[in-house]
Amino acid sequence: MALSRRTFSALAGSAALGFALGGSGGPGAPSAYAARSVPTGPPPPAPSADGERHTIGYDHHSLVVDGRRLVVWSGEMHPFRLPSPSLWRDVLEKMRAHGYNTVSIYVAWNYHSPAPGEYDFTGVRDLDLFLRTAAETGLYVILRPGPYINAEVDAGGFPGWLTATAGTARTTDPTYLAHVDEWLTAVNRVVRRHQLTDGGGSVLLYQIENEYDGHVTDPTGPAYMSHLYKKVRRDGIDVPLFHNDKGRNGYWIPGSFDTGGEKGKWLYGFDGYPSPTQAPPDWGDFGIGGLKGGATASPRTPGFVPEFGGGWFDPWGGVEFGGKGYAESRRTRDEAYERRFYLTNLANGITLHNVYMTYGGTTWGWLPAPVVYTSYDYGAAIDEARNVTTKIAPMHQLGHLLQRVPDFAKLERAADVRVPGLKAYHLTNPDTGAHVYVLRNDGASEVTSTLRTDAGDDIEVTVAAHDARLLTTGLALGKRTLRYCTAQPTFLLTAGRQDIALFTGRYGEMAHLVLECPSEPFVQRLDAEAAWVYDQGVLHVTAPLGQGGLTRVLVQRGESDTPLLLLFADDATSVRLFPYDTPSGTLLVYGPALLRHAKLSGTTVQLTGDTVGETGLEVWGPRGIESVTWNGHPVRTRVSLSGSLVAESDMAGAPKPALPVLAGWRRKTENPESAAGFDDSSWTVADKKTSFSTTPVPKGQPVLFADDYGFHYGDVWYRARVEGDIEDLKSVSLSYSTGTQGMLMAWLDGKPLGSHRMPVPDAKTVRQGSWAATAEFPVAGLKLKKKEREKRSHVLSVLVRRMQHDMDGGSADTQKVARGLTAATFKGVSPKVSWRIQGAVAPDPVRGPQNNGGLYGEREGWHLPGFADGAWEAAELPRADRGMGVTWYRTGFRPAVPDGVDASVGLVLEDDPGRAYRVQIFLNGWNLGQYVNDVGPQHTFVLPNGILRTRGSNTLALAVLSDGTSECGPGAVRLELLGSAAGGVSVETVPSPGR
Repeated sequence: MALSRRTFSALAGSAALGFALGGSGGPGAPSAYAARSVPTGPPPPAPSADGERHTIGYDHHSLVVDGRRLVVWSGEMHPFRLPSPSLWRDVLEKMRAHGYNTVSIYVAWNYHSPAPGEYDFTGVRDLDLFLRTAAETGLYVILRPGPYINAEVDAGGFPGWLTATAGTARTTDPTYLAHVDEWLTAVNRVVRRHQLTDGGGSVLLYQIENEYDGHVTDPTGPAYMSHLYKKVRRDGIDVPLFHNDKGRNGYWIPGSFDTGGEKGKWLYGFDGYPSPTQAPPDWGDFGIGGLKGGATASPRTPGFVPEFGGGWFDPWGGVEFGGKGYAESRRTRDEAYERRFYLTNLANGITLHNVYMTYGGTTWGWLPAPVVYTSYDYGAAIDEARNVTTKIAPMHQLGHLLQRVPDFAKLERAADVRVPGLKAYHLTNPDTGAHVYVLRNDGASEVTSTLRTDAGDDIEVTVAAHDARLLTTGLALGKRTLRYCTAQPTFLLTAGRQDIALFTGRYGEMAHLVLECPSEPFVQRLDAEAAWVYDQGVLHVTAPLGQGGLTRVLVQRGESDTPLLLLFADDATSVRLFPYDTPSGTLLVYGPALLRHAKLSGTTVQLTGDTVGETGLEVWGPRGIESVTWNGHPVRTRVSLSGSLVAESDMAGAPKPALPVLAGWRRKTENPESAAGFDDSSWTVADKKTSFSTTPVPKGQPVLFADDYGFHYGDVWYRARVEGDIEDLKSVSLSYSTGTQGMLMAWLDGKPLGSHRMPVPDAKTVRQGSWAATAEFPVAGLKLKKKEREKRSHVLSVLVRRMQHDMDGGSADTQKVARGLTAATFKGVSPKVSWRIQGAVAPDPVRGPQNNGGLYGEREGWHLPGFADGAWEAAELPRADRGMGVTWYRTGFRPAVPDGVDASVGLVLEDDPGRAYRVQIFLNGWNLGQYVNDVGPQHTFVLPNGILRTRGSNTLALAVLSDGTSECGPGAVRLELLGSAAGGVSVETVPSPGR
């Protein structure tokens, strides 16, 4: 479609107009501008809701915002995986402080839509609040609202009710598109208020669909993509749009579908999750080229990876990581993995890089897809308990490098170099003449080799096994020029009248920096570890990394009147250095675990942030600063030789608060639905004959699929009235279909028939999302009395733990595979059978539809904090019970976390792995996950602050489901401190309504 007046006015009046309109069409389309029209220079300032109009364009090298090149260093987090809105700010501030300039988010349709036509953007679903918080934090947003998102969530993000409707998903089916349009209208009503283009916020890019490859070769696919594109534009979204190719296929490049005549606002992106056992692939300038080459599929748009592996998800049973869970994911995709793989992407011209995940969080309640358990930690740089892990170091270093050294926004392939034993990439910036070398060791042993630079220097470099190193030559350090350094540059900034450059590497390495100095400078080593020598116009500086913390060397005079402060740090030290831009100038803060915010007020620097252990504090900033406050408290400082303010004493670390012992349990057994005399008259009659499910309805059977009767999440009960004499009944066979680790239990006239469960996934079935089985239960073992068997009416009761809907990654409507019972047959008799079904009652108005299933206790509110359990029997844990069915345990506890301390708390469940039972965990009424004792691997469940009252009373309820095949617990249940920081963010209590 033609550009609207609003869009045009946002682009016009600037040299960036050509950038915004160029680069469209297929690989052979002419560009509307030349790359040299956007010279290397400082990036745009951090985004905010400033009310000003901004332009977003691009060329082959990078995005261009307001005429300035922008390298996107993004991390993925999902607001729906952290159901405490106050903590969104915590994670976003950690990302910004550690080098990210962008956050990428999915918006899950199922999370916001409990029923057709109903859309909830309040409370934990407040997308407007998240987008405001991101802009306040100074982060761009990549928004990804589907309609399909995959994301290892139930039905890939499709709402449960959509699984029971007509229409084929991810096609141009009019029924499906009508629902899609309604969803996009609802979500875009929020998003369009937060776009960077009109200054409403910081939304930079918007994704339509997700890894869509089901109909690429037939007319359906292009027509579907065109519909989404035009719909989003009609809704007032005017930032560039994109799609993420599932692999390197060249799908949905510019020109591959109709955009209504609009050009230059569509980006090609591709995803990548390479195994750490493989050599990092070249998906760009050094690769195979063409449509299968990654970034080369769209040579006139910048290299864009909307998802690149920051870890990997773990399945039920933990086969992906040998049962060791996400600790093993983090170990196998560690800091060295990040350097080796992400630096390879940088060398290949990738300047839009999103790490999936950077904070994985918790797929609480019934949100997880069948292939994953509750935790979505992902082995990410920020763990599920919001702790920054050692994986943050490469992200911190590369993020700040790409933000503060503009040369990296415009790199081109340079002459090939050979470095024996290492894979070498050579790049150069055509504007500045700086050269970049990425040296990669794909072997199992450390390699020491020699790099001959463009200037003719021979540099001895050592690269650890399965690691990589980035080196630069000819880089401008303020008014001086770096000849080379064996450590990686991390940032260059000006604080006051002083340039500051940081170089980083591994602990114990000796950094050797060579600076071109035609005139002899005045050099001061401010820390004893450093050494220097000046010889024939070159200054040599050496420093062992990390052995004394931060090493400082001050270079003054010579050919420049601007002092240059050289800083050298190992990884652990580097992540305690935080640049921060203020309206009065740039600050650099060293020491704390986290800098959240900085403000200059007169001559005072006001800092807020976190400490974990005791730490010093050092601040460089504009001239004239005289004092420092930390979290509102004055800090006594002195002025150092480098012009910084240094705290005269260490700041306190965080206390480790003691957590209460969980005791005073009360216990009650449920499942009255299994009794023959239970009143099910209010239940839904299951008598439908047809279904929109992709699972065929068995001949002669009614539709028993739970979704067809409006029960989309959690457990579902069935009761069949069996009319006729069952004296000759030999067995009952129950066919059912569930997600991974589904199960059923059955009773006949109140007597247990038995249970059945789906197998634990192995390496071949780890991604299987739907499982079907038939359980045959012999009746002879029931020992029914003769008069009971001769009754003319009997009751068959069945509880199905349905787990979740499959995702639809193949665009085959697999989310519509049936959940629940599919058929029942009786061997030896042919009775008349009528069915009733009961699942979750009306969706919780605060917690949402994914919070509850159809257990009796859930329907009666046993999980809620206000429930009166005084009549329940007292109990102690651990337990060793026997029996088939559901038993609830409740207790209360009150932590005493000191004010000003951010304590992350987990619930740990442990027991003999031979005991077959599972537990639904409810904290203050919130369903925070499912524990399967004999499957695992998850034993620790994060209790997010806000839902957890760290200085108030809490109600913990455990719904224990036992299949009757073994003793069951629960075993040991305890609270565990997962992390503690002095500082944090102000946390508002998430509503936890009771009965």
